[in-house]
Amino acid sequence: MKTRKTHHKKAPNTKGQKLRVAILVDEAVALFELGCAVELFALPRPEFSVWYQTEIVSFADHPLKATAGLTVQPKVISSLQKYDRLVIPCWPVGRHAPEKILTAIKEFYQQSGKIISFCSGAFLLAQTGLLDGKEAITHWRYAEQFKKRFPQIEYVEDVLYLCGDKIGCSAGSSAAIDLGIEIIRRDFGFQIANQVARRLVLAAHRDGGQSQFVEAPVPKGNTAFSSTLDWAVQNIEQKIDVNQLADKASMTRRTFDRHFRKILNMSPKEWLILQQLERAKSLLEISQQNIDQIAYRSGFETAMSLRHNFRKHLRISPTAYRIQFGQTA
Repeated sequence: MKTRKTHHKKAPNTKGQKLRVAILVDEAVALFELGCAVELFALPRPEFSVWYQTEIVSFADHPLKATAGLTVQPKVISSLQKYDRLVIPCWPVGRHAPEKILTAIKEFYQQSGKIISFCSGAFLLAQTGLLDGKEAITHWRYAEQFKKRFPQIEYVEDVLYLCGDKIGCSAGSSAAIDLGIEIIRRDFGFQIANQVARRLVLAAHRDGGQSQFVEAPVPKGNTAFSSTLDWAVQNIEQKIDVNQLADKASMTRRTFDRHFRKILNMSPKEWLILQQLERAKSLLEISQQNIDQIAYRSGFETAMSLRHNFRKHLRISPTAYRIQFGQTA
């Protein structure tokens, strides 16, 4: 499983103001997805000087039925205008949303609000039309239903989440946590996101080497192939080449290239560059090393190569990235 995200152009929130978050629920509340949203965005975190100000809200003026016969009594609202972020943790996949909810979400988006959905929440997001012509993902068990109902949306198979500048969605329920951690990183930076991950008992890297911050995936398992990619992630500063990876995986170069593309849908060289960029991004966020040092520790031949790949893949310079996301921003 992999993630896909575009570069976030806005710097983390460093001005002291709280980001206002609405977690929107309706009938048939899925408690696990709601719990993920609450744990990520509504749990008080006094260790941080700045954090989210979150409310669970609904346009329904009555208690809502939830999993296992429980009921939920969210705050009743008529508009989303006072919020900065909207989280849609779930939605009944066969239900057509009331027009007042669709209108409120579209108005929120048009006023620069940012929206993410978890799992079945993509069905509500899709009904607004905001995903038309865009990529989207939901839980695999709903995939065929989603594609049939919303043919105007480009459904993407086999990703954990999709995350652009203003809108994002996750696959299965646990992938919601990956998307949430990515949003926290964008809002508050790498260090705070890692602290939240630790509170959630998540490793900085998933089993198999896949990090929730790494765009290029690493398959899980104990095969020679996955172990080779784990090794590459851990030793990315060594200026690894593809032939070295193929040898370590006990494959011919041709077989390795073919297997790599089949599993990860990209070339080994592309994957290595993305891993180098992720290492460089991390160093830019948490260290004061100069660009030459960071290039060396990220496996790039020169600082010029680092800058070139930053602009090519992230459309920003390393210096600008540090200004936006560095710990002294």
